[in-house]
Amino acid sequence: MVKVWKLGLVSFDTAHKIQQVLARKHLNALMNGQNANLDTLLLVEHKPVYTVGIRDETSKEEINRLRSLGAEFRKTNRGGLITFHGPGQLVVYPIINLKNYKTSVKWYVKSLEEIVIKLCDELGVEAGRSPHTGVWVGDNKIAAIGIHASRYITTHGRDPK
Repeated sequence: MVKVWKLGLVSFDTAHKIQQVLARKHLNALMNGQNANLDTLLLVEHKPVYTVGIRDETSKEEINRLRSLGAEFRKTNRGGLITFHGPGQLVVYPIINLKNYKTSVKWYVKSLEEIVIKLCDELGVEAGRSPHTGVWVGDNKIAAIGIHASRYITTHGRDPK
């Protein structure tokens, strides 16, 4: 069973803090030999923010330009490049223990893609995969996927500082 939390419009930093608390609960349970079901999906909308992953090389000039448009900018240790999140856009953060499913990050990403593809199909939208991570409708990305996993506990990632 996965709990679903509908948080509404929150800042990236607030959602990040909640993810970290949930991930710590998972890790504490593991360290104490407990097999508690703490798997949670956070459903949020964000105030305008760009997040970047570990492969991103966004210049300081570009970061300043994005901030001048009214968006925040956050570096994370997730995979992937730059992604925009804003009002009206659904963002889902699964904080789960992959040991409850399958201990493969590649399997996990493919499973997330498949869930989105099936949801699009139910909504009458023809979506699929490409050589790039995420879900696409033609040449347009409809769902970005950026995750971090530590000891098989998934989050969106954290500030790498």
